[in-house]
Amino acid sequence: MMELIDFLQDTASYAENTKEIVFVQTHISWVFIGNEYVYKVKKPVNLGFLDFTTLKKRKFYVNEELRLNARFSPSVYLEMVPISQKDDSFVLGDDSNIVEYALKMRRISEDQMLYKLLPAGKISAAEMQRIGVHLAGLYGTIESNDKARSFGTLDTISFNVQENFDQTRKYIGGPVSEEKFAAIEGWSLKFMEENEALFERRIAAGCIKECHGDLHLQHICMKDDDIFVFDCIEFNERLRYTDVAADVAFLSMDLDYNGRSDLAEAFVKAYVEASGDEDLLNILTFYKVYRAYVRAKVTSFMLDDEGISNAMYEKAALSAAEYYDLAYSYVSA
Repeated sequence: MMELIDFLQDTASYAENTKEIVFVQTHISWVFIGNEYVYKVKKPVNLGFLDFTTLKKRKFYVNEELRLNARFSPSVYLEMVPISQKDDSFVLGDDSNIVEYALKMRRISEDQMLYKLLPAGKISAAEMQRIGVHLAGLYGTIESNDKARSFGTLDTISFNVQENFDQTRKYIGGPVSEEKFAAIEGWSLKFMEENEALFERRIAAGCIKECHGDLHLQHICMKDDDIFVFDCIEFNERLRYTDVAADVAFLSMDLDYNGRSDLAEAFVKAYVEASGDEDLLNILTFYKVYRAYVRAKVTSFMLDDEGISNAMYEKAALSAAEYYDLAYSYVSA
């Protein structure tokens, strides 16, 4: 793969005029950022919750990423581009001897993403209200079919919730105390036990859909009058098919985490008014607890990595504790 990475870092490899390519890696992708366009190639990895180990699978998931994200930002997610091998090099956009696929996207400014704008004091209640109205319109166009509704059953949701607690029990005494762990777990299980009718009502109302799955501050960009939502989860249906309230709760929780509960309230209020989904308010706290806990869990997993530095370990431990504390604050209010 190194030959392909070298090829995609060369500005001469692209049909469009680009003066530089910035190469970025994530744990699942190689990303090549040009002046106007971005090309993303999936790594051939199997991490358990995703499997990109064959070309056929990578083609499928590149196509899925395009399909899913084009619902939110069609002007950003453009096309799947085949890459063929020719002699001792490669050709973008050629399908004669395909060895890889790339997702082509229009570049958007990272400086305009919410996680950058928020600490700079450039996000107001009015902007969050506009995002709420915008998302209500987007989610209103997504249907709730039989497949989606199957993910809204209490059996499925309780499995997801219990899995979180089972996977984090070992962190008791570390980033989470036994008291807080028990309180969050007990509250979550009791809420599901006492609100079966609410979950059934959400299914009947068509609130279970193929959603975004990872809707937080890093995945929303505001530029002038445009709002771009990107990087929805393509690799795991269980994380994507959910109640729209779970997506709304994710962004709301992330604002709470960053000390802006006022903006979270403005966002949720605008979403509810625009969508007419007043019942969302009855289940919002449940999903905010769930989302905060998932972030705590994922951050806790970093503590098991023996290869991280002491500084990174301390940062992860602090962040995990903050997410556990946030989940606890919701259930103890």
